[in-house]
Amino acid sequence: MAHVAIADQADELHDPTSFITKYVWSQDHKVIAIQYGGTAIAVGLLALVLSGMMRLQLGFPETFDFIDPSSYLQFVTMHGLIMVIYLLTALLLGGFGNYLIPLQLGARDMVFPYLNMLSYWTYLLSVIILIASFFAPGGPTGAGWTLYPPQAITQGTPGYDWGIVLMLLSLTVFIVAFTMGGLNYVTTVLQSRTKGMTLMRMPLSIWGIFVATILGLLAFPALLVSAIMMLFDKLLGTSFFMPAIISFGESLDYSGGSPILFQHLFWFFGHPEVYIVALPAFGMVSDVIAVHARKNIFGYRMMVWAIVAIGVLSFVVWAHHMYVSGMHPAFGFFFATTTLIIAVPTAIKVYNWVLTLWRGNIQLTVPMLFAIGFIFTFTHGGLTGLFLGNVVIDLPLSDTYFVVAHFHMVMGVSPIMVLFAALYHWYPLMTGRMFHEGLGKAHFWITFLGTYAIYLPMHYLGFLGVPRRYYAMGSTDFIPESAQTLNANITIAALIVGAAQLLFIINVIWSLRYGKKSEPNPWGATSLEWQTPDLPPKHGNWGSTLPEVHRWAYDFSVPGAVSDFIPQNMPSSEVEVVPGETLHEEEG
Repeated sequence: MAHVAIADQADELHDPTSFITKYVWSQDHKVIAIQYGGTAIAVGLLALVLSGMMRLQLGFPETFDFIDPSSYLQFVTMHGLIMVIYLLTALLLGGFGNYLIPLQLGARDMVFPYLNMLSYWTYLLSVIILIASFFAPGGPTGAGWTLYPPQAITQGTPGYDWGIVLMLLSLTVFIVAFTMGGLNYVTTVLQSRTKGMTLMRMPLSIWGIFVATILGLLAFPALLVSAIMMLFDKLLGTSFFMPAIISFGESLDYSGGSPILFQHLFWFFGHPEVYIVALPAFGMVSDVIAVHARKNIFGYRMMVWAIVAIGVLSFVVWAHHMYVSGMHPAFGFFFATTTLIIAVPTAIKVYNWVLTLWRGNIQLTVPMLFAIGFIFTFTHGGLTGLFLGNVVIDLPLSDTYFVVAHFHMVMGVSPIMVLFAALYHWYPLMTGRMFHEGLGKAHFWITFLGTYAIYLPMHYLGFLGVPRRYYAMGSTDFIPESAQTLNANITIAALIVGAAQLLFIINVIWSLRYGKKSEPNPWGATSLEWQTPDLPPKHGNWGSTLPEVHRWAYDFSVPGAVSDFIPQNMPSSEVEVVPGETLHEEEG
């Protein structure tokens, strides 16, 4: 049984008294979570605008010629890195990780509140450095979001001078921020669970965030050292990744470096990064589905071990991104095999979500719609991943729009579906108000149907052989004229979906002021964050006494109970039982 590491006396919490200590230099995990979330969403909107400009260029190249080829490559690079790292990683772990861990574990705050505050400001510094590259001489780097050398730091690539240096510095600072936050999360989960909160009573949200944080602490160092080594190559003339090379007719002062080494380091980080984003999403969507289906999660322990197995296996599949780099066929066989193996625990989770929905009392609320939408998009994205995990099929499809479609379905659309499910689900907890249901449903349907209008045709473009990262296709012989019509239709769908995200922003802002005041537990949830004395929770979360946990987090529709849910902190002796029946409790 874990011991509580944070004091149980409210008067020891030193409540902030000024605006600066309460909202700027705040050490309250909830305020820090909202700071992370607000910053991540703001920079994500910038990436969304960049993608819209790229789509206009691709869909209507003769009409919208305000993007030159250099700007196009710069937009591709910044859009990809912002979305994957500065939005998804920061919002899922920095935002929801910060908000949910202490509340769902029954703690007052993170173990190291000051370090938690510092992690946010370091993250903000990394974002500022990133944005500064737009104003640097030559603009941001255009090396592609994977930043492969030698093109990233040699003349001819947009932003090869200031842009790449600022990008590598920004990534370095971001990893420092992540490390401070990550060590805090792991320590809090292991040391600050309230009485009765065993590991196997933790909600799946916490399991997903916990394992993803461990992955990040192990995987981000690979990106950190590769960023520093490339900075040395760029600024000091070392040759870690730079071979002897001739650029624009001149022999550069490099020799002996290996560009493939950078690819190995990048993807050793890059594939666990997929699950650094996916595992928190898996956990949160599990909680949303259980609450809104009024049914305990199917196979809780299986779900926990699937999360752990995915985390372990994610470190032995990285080179399936490198089949075209010329690796030995034996390595191709190994990485294709491990890619198929990691699909097994992932498929188990999909089965369990569907079986949780089976014969449940499904409430088609806005969070539930987004959760079900995630199951569809993730399944479709995962199935196309099986194509690309196979060496023989990957070779002709690599660097086509098929890869773009697969990656966006599984790494873009799917986690963003969960983010919206989670934001709508926990919005009453964060604000004390309900959102506008009509706006939320309109937001879901446009986003869900629109993403299929974007990415299903894109798979077909990949089969046609249409290459990605091209500024304009021109009159390429092997690309039929119908491909340009599809590209135009994809652009229209993308612009509609992008504009639909304004519905979410409007809903959040409008509901903050005019939304109906929320009941203490509007969804009838069982986990601890909904059992706090105040809504939204105040500094210290629990008043004078910490809660005590008596059961797992999924006691819904328990046979014999009058209510269709039993909170985690309710003893069996206080549960109202149907006259003449016996309470049948289940744990895991």
